Amino acid sequence: MIYQNIIKATEEFDSKYCIGVGSFGSIYKAELQASQVVAMKKLHPLLDGKISNQKAFMSEIHALTEIRHLNIVTLYGFCSHPKHSLLVYEFLEGRILVKLLNSEEGTKTFDLIKRANVVKGVANALSYMHHDCSPPIIHHDISSKNVLLDLEYVAHSSDFGTARLLKPNSSNWMSLASTYGYMAPKPAYTMEINEKCDVFSFGVLALEIIMGKHPVDLILSLSSSTFTTRDMLLKDVLDQCLSLPINQVAREVLSIAKIAIASLHTIPQSRPTMQQVSQVLSTQKPHLPNTLFMITLG
Repeated sequence: MIYQNIIKATEEFDSKYCIGVGSFGSIYKAELQASQVVAMKKLHPLLDGKISNQKAFMSEIHALTEIRHLNIVTLYGFCSHPKHSLLVYEFLEGRILVKLLNSEEGTKTFDLIKRANVVKGVANALSYMHHDCSPPIIHHDISSKNVLLDLEYVAHSSDFGTARLLKPNSSNWMSLASTYGYMAPKPAYTMEINEKCDVFSFGVLALEIIMGKHPVDLILSLSSSTFTTRDMLLKDVLDQCLSLPINQVAREVLSIAKIAIASLHTIPQSRPTMQQVSQVLSTQKPHLPNTLFMITLG
């Protein structure tokens, strides 16, 4: 990317082009040459003027350079300049998932069929990263603020600033940087990062999507030794603003709820793989290890 073109397109990063601010940087919408509209992430600077998060910057580049997947945002290029470190992505006209879930539109147009497809999209993205990339890529920050939707409500996983390439036959350790409320309990004690951390975060996100809110109370209940889901009804894990589904939609949402809860198992090894999750959601045949809980249609 030519730095001068970026400066011109954003009028030196004028705030009117800023469309979002994250933990690692600010996102700008800009039109480059040939009328190409892109989203650019400019990493936050430190107080001394140096560019912060160079490690995150290089991590995102390495993670995304070779990735081409329907449900993962496309990285067009990057620019490393003494003043700024930039990542240039495809621009999506849709919404950020967290904003949609917390908007009036979320209760009117974001129905269970669309929500189920978003869950499947995120599952497919993670399955691809974990099982089809070499070495495997761990996102480590799966949350509703890092899922972008296009105008057709197709999910695109984004923000790979904390992503790590899993090296085989080696321990993978890193500082905690994932979003609060989605982080698996295991790393808080061992600091070791593996695919099962993403599986847990996916479970939280999947429940958030069908419940319309973060499932903090349900997660706390699941971690209780006295809690049982044997009598849990489907309506207990659905957005109260939506009508109860029937027939195939009900079975699909039920499958999502079951596999999401299985993904929250306190023992990482007892969680399914994202490949299993993706296969279950695509076939709607809930064949998983004996870690699934009983949820009934009611």
